[in-house]
Amino acid sequence: MAHKKAAGSAKNLRDSKPKYRWVKLFGGQFAKAGNVIVRQKGEKYYPGSGTYMSKDFTIHAKMDGIVKFAKKVVRKFDGRRFEKTMVMIEPK
Repeated sequence: MAHKKAAGSAKNLRDSKPKYRWVKLFGGQFAKAGNVIVRQKGEKYYPGSGTYMSKDFTIHAKMDGIVKFAKKVVRKFDGRRFEKTMVMIEPK
């Protein structure tokens, strides 16, 4: 006879930690230098003037100012067009 009762195995009880992505500061809000403006996966938003992108695609403020979002039409070399959403900082 077995000394211990057989225990069932649970396979679907693990979950990943939340990543807390997306826009942290919206248009018109004040940002200090180094603040995170957008945390994203891939390039949905592109850095404009006064901002920079880190290696995990997070957009940070380079200087103090007001956050501004703008659309920019970009042409590919084969003639296709698409819109980029640029994130910029306007100095105060």
